Amino acid sequence: MGKKSFASSQPAELKSMSSEDIKSRQWTEKERQALRNASERQASSDESSLDFSEIPRLTEKQLSALVKLRDAKRKVAVSVRLDPQVLSWLRAKGDGHLTRINDILVNLMEAERRIGSRR
Repeated sequence: MGKKSFASSQPAELKSMSSEDIKSRQWTEKERQALRNASERQASSDESSLDFSEIPRLTEKQLSALVKLRDAKRKVAVSVRLDPQVLSWLRAKGDGHLTRINDILVNLMEAERRIGSRR
């Protein structure tokens, strides 16, 4: 005899939604109140009830792989000519080679500013 299957033990079917679906969605009053409550909790920054004890510490490898996030500022579109080997090297590192160019230049700029401020 096979194992019984209950509806409550079945995984919920996932539904794909676009950002437009979310924007145009009609929210119930219960959902609106839940969002208000979550927003108020977030605004009050009351995280005293959160339990972080079961979250493992990051390893040295994970810490070394972290990337410094920069403030989201509006960027200016420019055209840049690069040596083919430089472009190949950037692309070989994966998606985001244009963002990587900006990050390299920002790091260089910040390093120069630090060195200049020591003089």
